[in-house]
Amino acid sequence: MTVKVRFAPSPTGRLHVGNIRAAIVNWVFARGQGGKFVLRIDDTDLERSTKEYEQGIETDLTWLGLTWDERHNQSARFPLYHQAMERLKAQNRLYPCYETQDELDRRRKVQLSRGQPPIYDRAALKLTDEERAALEAEGRRPHWRFRLEGKRVKWNDLVRGPCEVDTASMSDPVLIREDGAFLYTLPSVADDIDMGITHIIRGEDHVTNTGAQMEIFEALGAPTPVFAHFSLLVGAEGEALGKRLGSLSILQLREQGHEPLAITSHIARLGTSDPLEAADSLADLAGSFAFDKMGRHPARFDPVDLSRINAGVLHAMDYETAQPRLSNLGADLGEAFWLAVRQNLVLFSDVTILARVVGGAVTPLVEDQAFLDQAAGLLPETIDGETWGRWTAAVKEATGAKGRALFMPLRKALTGMDHGPEMGPLLALIGREKAARRLAGETA
Repeated sequence: MTVKVRFAPSPTGRLHVGNIRAAIVNWVFARGQGGKFVLRIDDTDLERSTKEYEQGIETDLTWLGLTWDERHNQSARFPLYHQAMERLKAQNRLYPCYETQDELDRRRKVQLSRGQPPIYDRAALKLTDEERAALEAEGRRPHWRFRLEGKRVKWNDLVRGPCEVDTASMSDPVLIREDGAFLYTLPSVADDIDMGITHIIRGEDHVTNTGAQMEIFEALGAPTPVFAHFSLLVGAEGEALGKRLGSLSILQLREQGHEPLAITSHIARLGTSDPLEAADSLADLAGSFAFDKMGRHPARFDPVDLSRINAGVLHAMDYETAQPRLSNLGADLGEAFWLAVRQNLVLFSDVTILARVVGGAVTPLVEDQAFLDQAAGLLPETIDGETWGRWTAAVKEATGAKGRALFMPLRKALTGMDHGPEMGPLLALIGREKAARRLAGETA
């Protein structure tokens, strides 16, 4: 069996860390199994769906490297959904209901007041043809519910293990609204059957829905896919992410300067036994992914972890990969420069500051000019990668300064900063002329 999975976002907003997790987990599983990844745009809500958001979904997935093997729009597949609808009607599994939302709300309140579960009582099944005709004559239009069998539906979940849902405890789900619009469930099942989806991988908030959907698969004469329900994301302190998702969109993470591999590494490994660190590549993520590594506890998304992983991606980046981006930023000072500074980057754009230290003008931070003058007098005429060690040893012997008192004044004077890359390779890149001028307190 060739594995085939799908990611089915609605084009009603930008992708964020919550829904991109489903895309990443589906993608790494499919690629790790040599399978196929389907992008299915859930645009059946014609009023809320927009081409702008649809393009945004494609842009975000492409930037992350999550390529797809097939792409479909559900808005172009309504004939398939009508066929499924008619098949369910013919089996008396899809039936019309005429209650208004207010009437349903009142019934639920009565049920709750009596200590009864607030599930639909199937009153519509008791209507005669004459009663239905009378309701329609009043101007009412039916919504359509799928009649559940009221049994224990069981499956072996790849994350949660053996699962079961008692559909007798559920309301018959509404599949079609009064205006004839399809809700999510029927198009999703019909597409999964038609496209040959083998695995449905999604968040655990869909576990209860799985029982009803498995009954629809059976009613349509199709085998049920394998299911995997992973835990949901929460914030660093365990708080719900809902109110913060706007600030965690993939677009905004990209604009903040995060690397795509950092995002995919972080999210793919959240809630698993794998260490939260940068992967070497998407192929590495796919090859190491396994459902039995996923835990049941909520996965904590911490921006601090993302920054750390982002730094890890940059620290491992070779010059050939970095060079075009360095050039675009006007910071391509050669391979030696990149190798000297990459260990100090958290965001790629940080490199511009260090490029200015080497190739631009720096105003030195001077606390003791007399000390710097002594150091300048000991600066060798020829500077290379070994100069820093020999020079600071000479300055230590001449001044008696050691440790931070020795190294920090020199760093501040030479770079205009109190932190940064190792000074050995940096001094060689700065060169003797600039170093001497900065030690003299000049901007150079």
